Amino acid sequence: MTFTQKLTHFMESARVRNTVLAVILFNAVILGIETSEPIMARAGGLIVLLDRLCLAVFVIELLAKLIAYRTRFFRDGWNIFDFVIVGISLVPAAQGFSALRALRILRVLRIISVAPNLRRVVEGFVTALPGMASVFLLMALIFYIAAVMATKLFGDAFPEWFGTLGASGYSLFQIMTLESWSMGIVRPVMEVYPQAWMFFLPFIMVTTFAVVNLLVGLIVNSMQDAHQEESVASTDAYRAGVEDKLEALEAKIDQLIAAKKD
Repeated sequence: MTFTQKLTHFMESARVRNTVLAVILFNAVILGIETSEPIMARAGGLIVLLDRLCLAVFVIELLAKLIAYRTRFFRDGWNIFDFVIVGISLVPAAQGFSALRALRILRVLRIISVAPNLRRVVEGFVTALPGMASVFLLMALIFYIAAVMATKLFGDAFPEWFGTLGASGYSLFQIMTLESWSMGIVRPVMEVYPQAWMFFLPFIMVTTFAVVNLLVGLIVNSMQDAHQEESVASTDAYRAGVEDKLEALEAKIDQLIAAKKD
């Protein structure tokens, strides 16, 4: 086994993954502590040192992967994700880049690439994006139609909520989220327009209970498909390993038979 193969096997081991996961979680705590001025006043030097040590671990991990995988490193989207996150952390804070210091917290997102369950959730979400685009387009059409109607129906009496197309869209979005929709908007409108419920209730039924649930369904189905693909891949890998072992065993048996004949 070559050095590259040994390094690849080492980096893919559960021990290394768990260690990196522990460093990510520890670094998340450190980044949170850095927001506390009293703690930084007492032990700021130690906290900054620990933060740099965590970053050094991430850099060493990426360098090891680059050596082990070489050009294959950039074929994996998760490796590119880790590379970008760590690269942002290495940007100097001085010379106009001080705002990027806040982006160091993005290192916590590396837990997604390390934890298989979280990675499956993200992969399912990404897979659902094409279908979600169609749903978002449908929702945009519904919002546009409803905003135009609300502006014409209620704009004169309630210009703050429905005076313009943009204000109507925002008010309708608040109603869709069911945040203070009844006492905050609908009931005051119904005091002036008693039949306004005939507009708002169908809008809530269509957007909140139909379209939003459709988005949830798309994401859940995509997550199930991603989980199924991962299960099939692991089964194929296990089958291939068993077949290799059987072939090796058959080769040894043939050698033993040939040795006995000689």
